[in-house]
Amino acid sequence: MTVTLADVAARAQVSPATVSRVLNGNYPVAAATRERVLRAVDDLDYVLNGPASALAAATSDLVGILVNDIADPFFGIMAGAVQSEIVGPGGRAGGERLAVVCNTGGSPERELTYLTLLQRQRAAAVVLTGGAVEDAEHAKAISGKLRRLADAGTRVVLCGRPPVPDADAVALAFDNRGGGKALTDHLLDLGHRRIGYIAGPEERTTTRHRLEGHRAALAARGVPDDAGWTVHGPYDRRSGYEATVELLRRAPSLTAVVAANDTVALGACAALREAGLSIPGDVSVAGFDDLPFSVDAVPALTTVRLPLAEAGARAGRIAMGREAAPAGGMAVVQGELMVRRSTGVPSKA
Repeated sequence: MTVTLADVAARAQVSPATVSRVLNGNYPVAAATRERVLRAVDDLDYVLNGPASALAAATSDLVGILVNDIADPFFGIMAGAVQSEIVGPGGRAGGERLAVVCNTGGSPERELTYLTLLQRQRAAAVVLTGGAVEDAEHAKAISGKLRRLADAGTRVVLCGRPPVPDADAVALAFDNRGGGKALTDHLLDLGHRRIGYIAGPEERTTTRHRLEGHRAALAARGVPDDAGWTVHGPYDRRSGYEATVELLRRAPSLTAVVAANDTVALGACAALREAGLSIPGDVSVAGFDDLPFSVDAVPALTTVRLPLAEAGARAGRIAMGREAAPAGGMAVVQGELMVRRSTGVPSKA
């Protein structure tokens, strides 16, 4: 026999409307009443009819989380933190949302496709993580898509991503420029002047902002920025390895390498060791993000710590309406320079 909303109401000794308010999580209900309803739901094993509820309401119980690559700890940490903030009390049904992680693979087309699918499902919220693609046509399409989602009642939050103009979306943007400048300032303070840079894909906002920070640090000290000492590639270990081999070919006298992220830095370290160079004795290496493995690398990586879990959790709370959006709809999330054993004073004059 199918358990109905009325059965739950009778068991909890409340009205069906009160049960509906508790399960939808969209109206204040006294704590004791809420607990009584949730206990009745558990006792009767009642399952809310999601599609019917979505038709009756403006949005469904779905929350979409868009990531470039769920296997990358950078995105996995943020996605996990977002999900931790969208569950009901004690993991129970009242006000809980279903998180759907959408892996775009860095494809702009797939990103738009997922947003369209989430719009069709009347998603309660959408959180987009990581940098954006710098393409005018795609930016216009994303802006329109996010605006339509917001107009339909979906909360849209950008986590670790720059604001999107005219999109009615909250943005928690990482200070990638400031972090990039802090890393290079640290190396310059140690005495390095011949610094190779392994940048990410040229079309990503994260790549441009971190590289701008690096170049700003060089310019402030009057150190020439040799374009030949910058190599672009994907955000992966293989890219770090191949880029470092190329940098050593172009500039065998370099004394430091700044990598686009910690994963790229691992590849750089492998290439340097293979070339018979010690870290940091011959060449210093710095990463970015402070991913979990960076402190256990040998030597431990100097990097910029981005508060990925904290930013993801905040994005989740804003998406659920449990935390107010920052003033102006945008907040800059600062990184922190973590100086470890992979950087030191250059041995070459």
